[in-house]
Amino acid sequence: MSNSPSPSPLSNDSLSPAGSESNQNSDPARSRFIHSLKGSTRFLSFWIAVALPFVHLPLLTQGLGNPRITLVFLALLGLNVLALYMGRDYNRS
Repeated sequence: MSNSPSPSPLSNDSLSPAGSESNQNSDPARSRFIHSLKGSTRFLSFWIAVALPFVHLPLLTQGLGNPRITLVFLALLGLNVLALYMGRDYNRS
């Protein structure tokens, strides 16, 4: 037996499509646009996640006895979780 690790059945080449690196480097305007779009999405998601709990409070004070209010509350809660996930990397160095 040798001490070297056995080769993996999956190669790293299968994780990314062929030529993806050349596509990213060939169009700097596109990569700047995508980077800007990601930054804007993170910014907006972060601040939506901060503001949405203030919308939850009036719904909770009304009570969740009405099925429509309960549905709105759960939809906003789901949106808040999604915004938290998408905005989690905002303003990180």
